[in-house]
Amino acid sequence: MAQLKTIKIHNKEYVEVNQRIKYFRENYPEGSLITELVSNENGMCVFKATAIIEDKARSTGWAYEKEGSSNINKTSYIENCETSALGRCLGNLGIGIDGSVASAEEVQTAILQQEELETKFNGIDLDSYNDMIQQARDLKDKKLIDEGKIDELLEERTKSMR
Repeated sequence: MAQLKTIKIHNKEYVEVNQRIKYFRENYPEGSLITELVSNENGMCVFKATAIIEDKARSTGWAYEKEGSSNINKTSYIENCETSALGRCLGNLGIGIDGSVASAEEVQTAILQQEELETKFNGIDLDSYNDMIQQARDLKDKKLIDEGKIDELLEERTKSMR
């Protein structure tokens, strides 16, 4: 495989999605990249990307983005999600994964989101906070079980998974 242009993030090399797409187009000129907006509800979207080579699906990639979760997602969460799905699809096909399946854009977004959270929760011990939230959930679950409300507990759990 040809050497793809990378960028360094935290001393690790990552390939940008545009480089993966360029490689795919040059090496599979008859191939297709299909994207599908699977869901876009309540400011959350899910995309699926599929690489078609010789009329067969050879790889897929999925991505999820939340509107407003980063600066770019305040205005372009749908476009960002589609790009991430394409990057994952091409990474799963083996394009640009010498360093990581994650694209440079995905890593940069994750770093920005982490920095925003750290700024937002400056001075708060997030591990302690998460422990308290889990204890509250456990107490609520125990109460429902003690009251014989198993169906309500199952409904709460499945609702949080949706």
